[in-house]
Amino acid sequence: MTTEAVLNITSETLWTIIITSGPLLIISLLIGLIVSIFQTVTSIQEQTLTFIPKLLGIFIGLLIFGNFILNSIVTLMQNLWNFEGYLR
Repeated sequence: MTTEAVLNITSETLWTIIITSGPLLIISLLIGLIVSIFQTVTSIQEQTLTFIPKLLGIFIGLLIFGNFILNSIVTLMQNLWNFEGYLR
């Protein structure tokens, strides 16, 4: 295994992590921002108010983006198991 192969594996793995976690993190960020603005406007300072909307948002996000996330991870694993794709 060469240094170039290790760098290719590391690069593709990090890119897959970013791509697969991105949609759910963005959903969580947007829901948190919306609830925070709602709390500021209404002067409700309940800390547990953000938990249920984020949980529902992540669940819906998994329903929408789950196929994409699974396919990305499966593609990465197939490339790792075949390994010829890294010996360029």
